[in-house]
Amino acid sequence: MERLVVGVVGPTATGKSDLAIALAQRLRGEVVGADASQLYRGMDIGTAKVPLEGRHGIPHHQLDVLDVTQEASVAAYQRHARDDIEAVLGRGALPVVAGGSGLYVRAALDRLDIPPTDPEVRAGLQERLDREGVAALLAELRVADPGAAEAIQPNNGRRVVRALEVIALTGRPFSATMPTREFVRPTVLVGLRTDREALDARIDRRASGMFDAGLVDETRGLVALGLREGRTASRAVGYAQALAVIDGTATLEDAVADTALRTRRLVRRQESWFGADPRIGWFDPFAGPWDSLVDRVVEHVTHNGAHG
Repeated sequence: MERLVVGVVGPTATGKSDLAIALAQRLRGEVVGADASQLYRGMDIGTAKVPLEGRHGIPHHQLDVLDVTQEASVAAYQRHARDDIEAVLGRGALPVVAGGSGLYVRAALDRLDIPPTDPEVRAGLQERLDREGVAALLAELRVADPGAAEAIQPNNGRRVVRALEVIALTGRPFSATMPTREFVRPTVLVGLRTDREALDARIDRRASGMFDAGLVDETRGLVALGLREGRTASRAVGYAQALAVIDGTATLEDAVADTALRTRRLVRRQESWFGADPRIGWFDPFAGPWDSLVDRVVEHVTHNGAHG
């Protein structure tokens, strides 16, 4: 498996982090995160970040690299994550890229040319989005780039703004910059997914557990560090709801319910994103004993790494 990279992907709450650590233990690897929210220092409970003692000595990269006032950038992540992957390979270890942020996974693993950004152009488009609504901007995108308009979910205002920004800056269709399913280097992709009803129940327990574990207090501490100034961090699922509790605009019960609802919606998007990738070998993490799952995934990685 020389110079091989492994990716562990799938919806939230399926056990990706635990599997990545188990694979790194078995295959002498290091974990490279691909979760946009876990990039932030101090955002631990709400992102289900594995605590240091739970990492069993396995080095982790792309965790705790941003302050909550900073905006996460796919382009910056791509540079840093690829540097981490090369460094892990240089140490003769196996990079295990793990996370549920689909575009971040592909930025790390696939050939992906990330187009430029311009704060003024984006701010203007964002102002129009706030004033005119996503439908008006999507109609404009359908004329300028029908392929991008078709590929973007109709209610995803952020992606519509980004598509129009790229067109304005480059004169090229946004669809021309979308990632292709072509790995930068030999890679084996492993996906975790399970029965939707069972996963929804896990999400409900997870949302409740995060607030029981002190998510509101964690968020209060992050507010003191400038969380409200951070456009990306303050909107993360769980933290936005905890802010509402702090502000008195939502009860704790409301926050738990809304966090679970928005996590389920996120899971549907993740299922759609990853489900469309034919390169992923899928496993149900709850279909049998954990050790058996790890054995099967190791066999899958070893076999496909040798023949990939």
